[in-house]
Amino acid sequence: MNNYTYRELMAITAAREIHDGEIVFCGTGISLLAAMAARCIHAPGCIIFFETGAIDPDLKEIPLTVADSRLMYGSSLNAGLGEAFATMQNPFLGPRLVGILGAAQVDRYGNLNSTCLGDYKKPDVRFPGSGGACDVGSFVGRTMVFIKHERRRFVGELDYFTTPGYFNGPGERERQGYSHGGPVCVISDKAVMRFDEKTKEMFLYRCCPGTTPGEIQDCTGFSIDITQSEELDPPTAEELDILRRVVDPQRLILGTD
Repeated sequence: MNNYTYRELMAITAAREIHDGEIVFCGTGISLLAAMAARCIHAPGCIIFFETGAIDPDLKEIPLTVADSRLMYGSSLNAGLGEAFATMQNPFLGPRLVGILGAAQVDRYGNLNSTCLGDYKKPDVRFPGSGGACDVGSFVGRTMVFIKHERRRFVGELDYFTTPGYFNGPGERERQGYSHGGPVCVISDKAVMRFDEKTKEMFLYRCCPGTTPGEIQDCTGFSIDITQSEELDPPTAEELDILRRVVDPQRLILGTD
């Protein structure tokens, strides 16, 4: 970890999941870095869009919020919430759509909580809530999740169900009326988790360099399969150069750590 930060590692790891020609729904922060890095490195044909209605902007500078005017510069379409969510719910585009989300809690089936901790009526902590997260988890073809790896975040039961993953197991999305979609990976500061095709349960796919499978299990609030894990490939010199020099040269999101 001497030549890159965990934030850079997470951004590059997510960028590698984005394919050329896909449509990426993201917010600001690390999710935006991932989308921009993918477009600059290996997926020049991917399209980035935001819930506030900016579709395919130039992104000459990093916007800090989804209402930042820099996010609208050079966009193919600068519309509004209605157009953004209509794009997300378009059944012909759905399988090509990729969503990148953050959350306060995630469970073994990839369901997310971004609403509150504790009882909903008298919460210990109240968060901003779903925003477009429930729509993303419901309609896009693939979802990626960013979250800090702690037992209080990887939980056996959510304090509040904000965004659907695989509900309580195989076949449940289909029974709830969803024709496609679901989370493909959870990217933390310690590991990459994926979901078993049969059980839909989370398993350890890759450990960040310097982290062991046992440490990951200790940081997870439910039992996970750690037998399939290998070490995550670190960012290449080219990936880091593009992320730092082209994507976020002012280090507005990367920071200085």
